[in-house]
Amino acid sequence: MSEELQVWIDQDLCTGDGLCAQYAPEVFELDIDGLAYVKGDSGDLLQAPGVRTRVPLHLKLEVIDSAKECPGECIHLVGE
Repeated sequence: MSEELQVWIDQDLCTGDGLCAQYAPEVFELDIDGLAYVKGDSGDLLQAPGVRTRVPLHLKLEVIDSAKECPGECIHLVGE
């Protein structure tokens, strides 16, 4: 079995487009600052720079698509 997939967002590159939150709202959310952040397992926003979250297996394709389609190229996958 492959390593667990994790994801993080570089807010310095985020355009605030929100495509990620449309693809996988369980993993991504736009905050009041207009930038996207990843969510922890409990649904809370993880706002520390470079913080990673686990990608649930059933959302792997949506998260990968989010990274591919992101106009700011700010979504980074680890363990793929």
